[in-house]
Amino acid sequence: MTGLARIVDRFEDVTVRDLAWLLFAPDLLRADRAGMPLAHPFADDTARDAALTWLHALDAMPDALHARVRNPKSTRLGIYAESLLEFFLANGPSLRLLAANVPLRQGKRTIGECDFLLESNDGARLHWELAVKFYLHIGDGVRQAARLSDYVGPNLQDRFDVKHARLLTHQMSMTTRPEFDALDLAGPWRAQLYMKGRLFYHDAHTEPAPELGGDHLRGWWMTASEWRASHDVTTRREQKRAWVVQPRMAWLASRSIDAKDAERLIDDAPLLSARLAESVLPTMVAVYQRDGDENRWSEESRGFIVPDDWPERARAYAAAALTTT
Repeated sequence: MTGLARIVDRFEDVTVRDLAWLLFAPDLLRADRAGMPLAHPFADDTARDAALTWLHALDAMPDALHARVRNPKSTRLGIYAESLLEFFLANGPSLRLLAANVPLRQGKRTIGECDFLLESNDGARLHWELAVKFYLHIGDGVRQAARLSDYVGPNLQDRFDVKHARLLTHQMSMTTRPEFDALDLAGPWRAQLYMKGRLFYHDAHTEPAPELGGDHLRGWWMTASEWRASHDVTTRREQKRAWVVQPRMAWLASRSIDAKDAERLIDDAPLLSARLAESVLPTMVAVYQRDGDENRWSEESRGFIVPDDWPERARAYAAAALTTT
């Protein structure tokens, strides 16, 4: 069990677990290669311990959190993550939220927003931009060391290096623009990036891009045919694992399931296999196995099952994007 899992598993409420994940998950980028300062929710161990105490109290009475962040009409994971972090900054034991989602306008046109403006305990004024990203490493089958451009979004509408450049050149500079000065929000402001997520690899031995944090969260991906072949072998031999499709709003923290649900999932494995074989979009799944508690199954790993033609399309997408940057 990872250090992050040990923290998240302290909490029962799934929304509190997601908030704990957002606060304690490792950064996707290395501090010395990010190109910008990284944000940290805790100034020291005392602030970290205070946050854990606050989360435990919130876990016992999560109604206020639910009211703020749960929106059954929204399936945008980024909005959900922003709401979670805003709740912590507004109600948590450290930092002080001054404003959130501050729009910058040229005339009637909105040119961008500052995600969070806050004040630290030592009086520093901070501008945080939040990004929660999930990319699959596609590579080219030749290089061993990855590049940021090798990481693409599952729906092939996003790429890590493009997002990184956008953050550097546009989003992180919002508080330096004349349109921000017109808002009369006294500074100076220190721009910092709050970037979390998970990166998924087809080859577990891939050397990550040098810009990435050494402990960034990792997952796997495989084609539908690869999954079907490996899953058939596993279920015939032991049936000790259960597979669960993860809807987008469950992409953050791990969950746990009870033995009854696990048995049902194992029984339904053929139906899941058929569904994944027919899917035209990548699907995130979590793998569960029984832990020390006979009635509790915990998440072992997380990955994407992609259509058989997805790798070819992903490489074409990355190559086409490279020619335009």
